[in-house]
Amino acid sequence: MLISTVETHRFDTEKQATRTIEEAKQDGSYILSKYSTEHKERKSKGEVVEEYYKVVLTKVFNDIKEPISDVKVVYEVD
Repeated sequence: MLISTVETHRFDTEKQATRTIEEAKQDGSYILSKYSTEHKERKSKGEVVEEYYKVVLTKVFNDIKEPISDVKVVYEVD
């Protein structure tokens, strides 16, 4: 039985990152036990050449001691 997952996402804007966290908080199919967002920069020769936001979500589907459902997670590739 699936107990929990940790997902790491990458977004171009802070708004997208924040929206994803808020949507995860509202989703009733799991408990969002932990989340974080981090602004990242990639530099070349001292100049920023790329910026993005890293979002990590920890989703809990079942209690490890008393699981109550069999969860199947489907990931789609766009």
